[in-house]
Amino acid sequence: MTTIAVPHTAVRAVPARSAAVRPAAPAPRLRLTRRGRVVLGGLAVVPVLLVGLLLGVGAPGAVAEGEPSADTHSYVSVAPGQTLWQLAESLVPGADPREVIADIMDLNRLESASVAAGQRLAIPHRYAG
Repeated sequence: MTTIAVPHTAVRAVPARSAAVRPAAPAPRLRLTRRGRVVLGGLAVVPVLLVGLLLGVGAPGAVAEGEPSADTHSYVSVAPGQTLWQLAESLVPGADPREVIADIMDLNRLESASVAAGQRLAIPHRYAG
């Protein structure tokens, strides 16, 4: 018969389990990385954009109602060397030329009172004769 000798130093003692329960370790805190914040932000923005698109696409456009305006203007062509002041005086001799010039500039969307020969200008109805 063969016998094996085991030195007592090679045997580990197993600690006995106690009846007391160890407290559970606290759960680690959740930390969001930069990538996680971007993903969560995207998830929050996508529904808002989808609702905006759906409402924007389904919105009705502006519809013009009524009959077309019969509000046509008279037009004059600027003669060579003619200024707006001279034009205003010839259109309405008794009126203040500054008011007539301002109305002509507003109607034609002119940025300055400079006009060129041959330029076609719309004249407000109240000054057309």
